[in-house]
Amino acid sequence: MLLKRITYLTFGMILAAVSARGQTGRSAYDFLTVPTSSHVFGLGGTNITIIDDDVTLAEQNPALLGPEVEKQLAASYMHYLGSANFAGIRYGQSAGEHSAWSGAIRYLNYGEIQGFEADGSPTGSFTPSDFVFEGTYSHDFTSRLRGGINLKMIYSSYEQYSAFAMAADVGINYYDDVHDMSLSVVFKNMGGQIKRFDSSYDRLPFDIQLGWMQSLGSSPFSLSITAQNLTRWHLHYYEHTEDGGVQEKTLKSTFAGDFFRHLIFGAQYQPSERVYVDLAYNYKMRSDMSAYQRNFFSGFSLGLGIKTRTFSVGAAYAMPHKSASTLLINLGLQISELL
Repeated sequence: MLLKRITYLTFGMILAAVSARGQTGRSAYDFLTVPTSSHVFGLGGTNITIIDDDVTLAEQNPALLGPEVEKQLAASYMHYLGSANFAGIRYGQSAGEHSAWSGAIRYLNYGEIQGFEADGSPTGSFTPSDFVFEGTYSHDFTSRLRGGINLKMIYSSYEQYSAFAMAADVGINYYDDVHDMSLSVVFKNMGGQIKRFDSSYDRLPFDIQLGWMQSLGSSPFSLSITAQNLTRWHLHYYEHTEDGGVQEKTLKSTFAGDFFRHLIFGAQYQPSERVYVDLAYNYKMRSDMSAYQRNFFSGFSLGLGIKTRTFSVGAAYAMPHKSASTLLINLGLQISELL
């Protein structure tokens, strides 16, 4: 009975989210697409198929959380573009042989900004910030099929304005351990704004994502392809106007261009369970930077991870703009090994 109720609720949220996303407009909650996992960031910023006992992967796909995490604590820090800094902490543990749960807090700080009235008179500085509180649950339906749900409460504070929203992610992962193949589908950021900043309603960045990851035979190499933004075929980008505003534009529409802007390609070298190196290419990121001063590395990302029995560390780096780079660092602690 409980499973049936959860199923009905999930499909209801999916329908509501699809309906809301069908309207035009830009989301005010795009920070929800910023990853907290360095492993994910190294594979292009979005990846829903990584198979690892890493509790931070639950943020991308709740079905990647499982009892293999045992009792694990992880912290993340990202120096984002400009003066933005993001930090988070997540704890997860098994709940029997076939389930697991986790809780997380994310804090996003965009640095000090000078405020002005409409007539140009200064109002002082302020620091806009966002908080995200998450709770995740996953369950193994079979030895290869796992599902999960991630519930999020989002609080935003921008000078004298504040807003509150709620969202949910629902994901399914199929993992064939014989052929080391992982397939996933995730419905991200289903929900809406409960308290508005002002009279206008801001939508959440609802997305449907598909993912595939496959090792190359018995070699230590794996390939991954992640499809994102599947609710829209034509993806817009934004550029600054001469008067300091922002306008929405569409790249020259070609089938190949639209197709590849939805895909992220990743490659992983993992000689053992304790070490990995990632490299990825995100064509959408590179084409988005065409309106700015992109460089050769725009769209590429690189990640590295090292793990011991009790401790893990990961780092990922990207340079989407020639004057700005992004670094994400993860630290993990296997508490069950210390008890």
